[in-house]
Amino acid sequence: MQTIFRQLNRQIRPVQVNRLLTPCIMNKPLQKHDPIIYNLIQLEEKRQKEGLELIASENFTSKAVMECLGSVLTNKYSEGLPGARYYGGNEIIDQIENLCIDRAYDAFKLEKDDWAINVQPYSGSIANMAAYVGILNPHDRIMGLDLPSGGHLTHGFYTSKKKISATSIFYESLPYYVDETGYIDYDALEKSARSFKPKVIICGYSAYPRDLDYKRFRAIANIHNSYLLCDMAHFSGLVATEEIANPFDYCDIVTTTTHKTLRGPRAGIIFCKKYLENQMNQAVFPSIQGGPHQHQIAAIATQLLEVNTPEFKTYIQQVKSNARVLAQCLFCYGYTLSTDGTDNHLLLVNLKPLGLTGSKVEKLCESINISINKNSVFGDSAALTPSGIRLGTAALTSRGFKEQDFERVANYLHQAIQLSLSIQKVSGKSLKEFSHLLEHNEEIDELKSKINEFANKFPLYDDRSLNFNSEANCDDATNSD
Repeated sequence: MQTIFRQLNRQIRPVQVNRLLTPCIMNKPLQKHDPIIYNLIQLEEKRQKEGLELIASENFTSKAVMECLGSVLTNKYSEGLPGARYYGGNEIIDQIENLCIDRAYDAFKLEKDDWAINVQPYSGSIANMAAYVGILNPHDRIMGLDLPSGGHLTHGFYTSKKKISATSIFYESLPYYVDETGYIDYDALEKSARSFKPKVIICGYSAYPRDLDYKRFRAIANIHNSYLLCDMAHFSGLVATEEIANPFDYCDIVTTTTHKTLRGPRAGIIFCKKYLENQMNQAVFPSIQGGPHQHQIAAIATQLLEVNTPEFKTYIQQVKSNARVLAQCLFCYGYTLSTDGTDNHLLLVNLKPLGLTGSKVEKLCESINISINKNSVFGDSAALTPSGIRLGTAALTSRGFKEQDFERVANYLHQAIQLSLSIQKVSGKSLKEFSHLLEHNEEIDELKSKINEFANKFPLYDDRSLNFNSEANCDDATNSD
């Protein structure tokens, strides 16, 4: 037997030495390991830097957050809650997650005796589904704002032909709507709730430019003792800085993403009344997901540290001011806005009076490095061929844009819409033909060049871009074309 072991050792040792001498692929930088992906990332960074990011659900997070996301924390499995994990080796992880939870309490000024917080959801959609699982049985009834009225897919959206969201597949959903003015029709909501008897009413939005009447929502929920759930994914940064009404004063459950106006990583959080804590925790794990992503949780914690500062409040105030200026400028150019303005970080432009679709304007804007999205407005029957566009100011505000800069952004949007009208006169209603005419178009190329030059004056990752108490942005960036 000893002879056999000696022979095996002689065979194994050279292999071990060779492995030690071979460069380990784990230690190669991305540029060397996968130059294709590396170059694509560089191109995406260039696109972001040279363009105008106006998608209301997007923002530019910080270098500190990105360091967390690319850290060794991604290696660790940590199923369960702090102090009650299913795997060993979570001593440090527990400290990180507990710190994140404590900072969430501080950021949103919540009492631990009243509220419980789960920071493990992978995203806002997962947070919503976990919240539903925690309080609902299959086929229970829910009410949420209809998608074409500004709601979210996860609030129960379906069409006459198909159940689109998993929420509408597992639960019985009845939407409520905005009226012709673009505001939520609370009277119609109350009438429907009285007859439908929902177990949960969802307030919150992805494309609604006004604040919410939580007191009225609570009164309607109380009619049949319904739960009231707020999805504040879009406006959680405004809630944390007290720049918009506070859903925690009236709701049983509050969910959010962390990457929109909160400006953190792409993840989710669930806040719930203390008596729902066990139900929510069980719903997140093991009902909906597996091991939490601790690199995301660390990134949330890092961002919440910033959220609870005077500088972040100044940032959110600038976001709101920029949105108001953008709305005023577009109104002066003659465009129709849903509700005639905005209370938050986003606005909706109704293109129906122009005979133009949001799809065409989105397509043309993309060709000139302006990122927007087509969006439904009142009267639209289909979300895929809507008559409006949605605009948000959080991302460009993160780059240091102020009111005068958004005046220029409004002018670029005006040029884009007018150019869309000109091209549509030739293309007709066909989006395919419209898109074809965008190629090799001198007017488009000229406008794109101006936008690239303008956007490049604002650093994407530079200390100046996040300092809203100084005159950091370039003076010549305010010159009109």
